[in-house]
Amino acid sequence: MRHVTGRARRAGVALAAVLTWAGLLAGAAGCSGDSRSGLDRVLGKPPAPEDAIRVTPRDGAREVRPGQALRVRVPDGRLESVKVVKSQDAQEAEVPGRISADGRGWSPADGRLALAARYTVDAVAVDGDGHRSARHTTFTTYVPEERFIGYVTPENRATVGTGMIVSLEFNREIVDRAAVERAVHVTADPAVEVRPHWFGTSRLDFRPEHYWKPGTRVTVSLRFRDVEGAPGVYGLQYRTFSFDVGRHQVSVVDAAEHTMRVRREGELLATVPITAGAPKTTTYNGKMVVTEMLDVTRMNGATVGFKKKNGKGEYDIPDVPHAMRLTESGTFLHGNYWASPEAFGRVNLSHGCVGLRDVKGGGADTPAGWFFDRSLIGDVVEVVRSKDKTVAPDNGLGGWNMNWGEWTAGSAVK
Repeated sequence: MRHVTGRARRAGVALAAVLTWAGLLAGAAGCSGDSRSGLDRVLGKPPAPEDAIRVTPRDGAREVRPGQALRVRVPDGRLESVKVVKSQDAQEAEVPGRISADGRGWSPADGRLALAARYTVDAVAVDGDGHRSARHTTFTTYVPEERFIGYVTPENRATVGTGMIVSLEFNREIVDRAAVERAVHVTADPAVEVRPHWFGTSRLDFRPEHYWKPGTRVTVSLRFRDVEGAPGVYGLQYRTFSFDVGRHQVSVVDAAEHTMRVRREGELLATVPITAGAPKTTTYNGKMVVTEMLDVTRMNGATVGFKKKNGKGEYDIPDVPHAMRLTESGTFLHGNYWASPEAFGRVNLSHGCVGLRDVKGGGADTPAGWFFDRSLIGDVVEVVRSKDKTVAPDNGLGGWNMNWGEWTAGSAVK
């Protein structure tokens, strides 16, 4: 019979204990389904924060694209709180979102990430064993190299005539016109339906069916920031501005009669003698809107295609007074001091503009000065009975020459 020493007995007891613990741990691990070791479960050790609370995009991620989802979730247990803060353009804002009904996930109210922003996520959760865990993560989003912006007419806080059309000229070609159109909101008080129309891929105009009602306040909201207008080209602006509609004034130029009848609120203010385009350089017919008013400006024929054989303009007048732009192609209604006074009301001799009698330097008591002082940007000047075509609707703010069906058909949102 072997003699068992005290040391051997102690070793046997220790080995039995190890085997017993191993069996317990194996059983614990096999029944729990938890990714933690059985030892952690038996000892009550909480999981690592990154296992207990899982955040996407991952902690420290950079150049995250706006289409990637922001999510916070737990494999078991429930989320107690989630706070997400967005830092963009030196401003911080909490991102609204909600925890799901089962407490296992959180998602933002707006699923699209902002560009050029830093996000901070702070979440607290309790697992199935009652252990509380906290997680703090950060990530940054993609900074695009190409941006688009829209140049807006009219200006903020302007008072305009009833014919004003809201017009946006984009600095880049817009491919996803529907997405950009949805990011513009034009509202009126008192309310009236306002609809958009695209001219090509870089201009978007808005107007009601009929001229604005005097006293209307129009508000334009641009929500272009992070909208992808073309592949890799994202919007930059996020702003709101308003303008007011003043009194209603429409002036009708009769090129055959050589007169302009000025009506305000439907009543005739005056009949003014004019000179329109000469037979070889006629004036456009149709409704045109005053988009620019200049006390004095230079007019050079070479800039609008009227050149002599030597390349110089057929005319170059450095001080045209009381000039009001009607089209982008160069049609103005302006003061004229160089023509004979007898020409006004009798003959058409301009290069396509509408001329009113004036004096050099501009006179306040001349027909041109009188009309200039009673006009607003946004007023309508309509030319009739000229031996020319109707002005194109995208030449200046010529959209009033389209009927409502034609106008509304120009929307990219079907």
